[in-house]
Amino acid sequence: MTIFYFSATGNSLYVAKEIGGTLYSIPQCSKNKESVFEDDAIGFVFPCYGFGIPNLVKHFIEHGKFKAAYFFAVTTYGNTPGNCMEYTKRAAQKAGFSFDYCRNILMIDNYLPVFRIEQQLEKEPQKNIPQNLKQIVSDIHARKKQDIHKGLGTSVMSSVIQSVASLRKGDVDKRFWVNDNCTKCGTCRKVCPKGNISIAEKPVYHHQCDFCLACINFCPQKAIQLKGQKSGERFSNPHIKTAEIIAANNQFKD
Repeated sequence: MTIFYFSATGNSLYVAKEIGGTLYSIPQCSKNKESVFEDDAIGFVFPCYGFGIPNLVKHFIEHGKFKAAYFFAVTTYGNTPGNCMEYTKRAAQKAGFSFDYCRNILMIDNYLPVFRIEQQLEKEPQKNIPQNLKQIVSDIHARKKQDIHKGLGTSVMSSVIQSVASLRKGDVDKRFWVNDNCTKCGTCRKVCPKGNISIAEKPVYHHQCDFCLACINFCPQKAIQLKGQKSGERFSNPHIKTAEIIAANNQFKD
């Protein structure tokens, strides 16, 4: 079994590791221009962004060549998945395959413009993450089939939000600013899946941002700030080490 994953702050990587199999980072596959894959089962695990699918995941699926007897997709989300899975299924159709199993899993939401990390952590027991993840793992290993269908209201709302998001340029990173706690350690540069950050006196953003928030959540000094953030706290999945996200996302040779 092969799993392709994208994870900015560790939730999706944690899910992928729990499912098992051979794991491949989508940012690294894209960097190395790998696009042809075959296995008995192939899965995709990634977060829902703005009711939709992350751009780099969408591009990877649409331009890849995948061959398997069983395909599955699992998306992580913190509030509502919107129509993310529908967009994922459309990407698969463009690549010439369809999913046998689709599932969303509720996790901690670390979208700082909207949510307070402290409140999200308080709500964690209510999200039933271990139980839901155990069921997903069991389903996939049993090669069960399951689809997700959303109502018209969700589809319309997702379409509107995605249309607005499509107008947003990569310079959304202008919302970040860096205080004097910065030590120029370079962690932000290494966890960025777009190679969008360089280090001078402080991190410099080059306006190719997908707003994954890996940089701000993994900054060890909490030096990176966000205009309009709801929380000064940061979140990364406790089961995942910073080094694992660097290995998965780093677009540079170091």
